Amino acid sequence: MSGTSQAATLFDLCGGHPALDLVNSLDNRFRSDGPHERLASYGDLLRFLEESRLLSRERVRLLNQAVPPEAAERTLQSARELREATAALFYGTLAGDPPHAADVRVLEKHFHDASQHRELRWQAAQLEASGNAARSHDRAALAWQWGRYEAEPDLPLWVMAHEVSDLLLSDEMARVRTCAVDTCRWLFLDTSKNHTRRWCNMKVCGNRMKARRFQARRED
Repeated sequence: MSGTSQAATLFDLCGGHPALDLVNSLDNRFRSDGPHERLASYGDLLRFLEESRLLSRERVRLLNQAVPPEAAERTLQSARELREATAALFYGTLAGDPPHAADVRVLEKHFHDASQHRELRWQAAQLEASGNAARSHDRAALAWQWGRYEAEPDLPLWVMAHEVSDLLLSDEMARVRTCAVDTCRWLFLDTSKNHTRRWCNMKVCGNRMKARRFQARRED
């Protein structure tokens, strides 16, 4: 399946959850001519998080400017490791197979590492002007934040590990599906009313399958 143009967005975020979009960033993973790597650089990883609205444009800009090449490459390789362990678990689960212990250990390592780099902070209520008065539209509460770790090269890795953990340990796992097109098989979260969604993207794989069926009927 092809992504959108560089001028618009680099990633097709049709998975419904960042963890699934991360797996889909290795495009064409089941095609005979081999997969296409969309996380080709640290900059691509940052852009993925920006387009997923997990990092601000300003934070992405600062990391792009400040992270040394060696550290950027290490983070990129770790992000791919996280992605492939996540992919193995999702695709294995969908096939009815238990996860491999090695993949679980990889995920465990990344989840622990991410949790150790968050800070628990008190977040004050946000005030919004309403006429002559200010009213609170968000209650004050404790919240996990990245705090002093926001400038670390591994920030995008930790953010993604948190997202993967959030999905894998939730009831939403029961809604994860794979695209019905054999050469695609992108993952997506089926939030349709009757849980009957079959394609990752109706405009691409859905229309492609409909065209094939139409052609098959004409040839019968």
